[in-house]
Amino acid sequence: MIHEKIVSDPSIMSGKPVVRGTRITVELILRKLGHGATVEQLLEDYPAVSRDDVMAAQAFAADYLAGEKIEAAE
Repeated sequence: MIHEKIVSDPSIMSGKPVVRGTRITVELILRKLGHGATVEQLLEDYPAVSRDDVMAAQAFAADYLAGEKIEAAE
């Protein structure tokens, strides 16, 4: 499965999956949510990220954990 909003590039954040066009990692989004941040707080704190980007980060992580073959878009 390819996640269009999530990309991985070795020259950006050491290749960690990030929201396309940003240096905001999927990991950061999940950690913030896991520590109780709301989507609205994320959108306020990181204006380059949209609600769809947050949902894409969650979907990417879920697919990764499900063990499915996934790829970040190039």
